[in-house]
Amino acid sequence: MGAAVERLGSFWTVTRSQVYRELPALAGAGFVRLGKPGPRSSQPYSVTAAGKRAFVAWLSEPAGPDQSRNPVLLRLGFGPNHSADQLRTLVTGAKAAHEQALGRHKETVTRLRQGKDASFALATAEFGVAYEKAVLKWLDTVPVSRG
Repeated sequence: MGAAVERLGSFWTVTRSQVYRELPALAGAGFVRLGKPGPRSSQPYSVTAAGKRAFVAWLSEPAGPDQSRNPVLLRLGFGPNHSADQLRTLVTGAKAAHEQALGRHKETVTRLRQGKDASFALATAEFGVAYEKAVLKWLDTVPVSRG
């Protein structure tokens, strides 16, 4: 879970419930195999040869269109229905969350730059930095009062 969040978190939401829901389906398709139970009844899985082939095939498919699911943007779409206080709270909360995320991504970039052969992970982390900076810049333009 931690590795998935670190690697994908700047551009893809990964939840425990998704992971635990998908693993049995992947096992049923023969893409992963269940290992021996670990500490605290954890269930390790390993990728099978069929899973590796399916992954390579998936990498060759077209990526498809971006799909933004931004809850702040969704709520702002209903801006006229908010009070001025609600708008300020929404934008202030979003700024705080994106400042924290920016800090995490910057830390990841720094750590990856110190490592070896992390070019793709570094590119992903740098996307996270650029994204958070762009969102923060955009949030500065959002009207927080009606009128």
